[in-house]
Amino acid sequence: MTIELDLKGEVCPYTFVKTKLKLEEVESGEELVVFFDHAPAVENVPRSLKNEGHKIMGIEQTGDRLWKVRIKKA
Repeated sequence: MTIELDLKGEVCPYTFVKTKLKLEEVESGEELVVFFDHAPAVENVPRSLKNEGHKIMGIEQTGDRLWKVRIKKA
């Protein structure tokens, strides 16, 4: 099952905090797709989650200032 989280309009560090809170609701092995429009979050959030053992399945720019990050929970 894939769960989506729309964080458009959010900035660091809230992007990481809200992503981490949503990951707590996701089962291990499931995928969380997060949408960002804050460029620093596209670098910072995946790096921080990787350090915690989660797997970044892909980062895709889907618009002018819009990114989709796919995370598999550890």
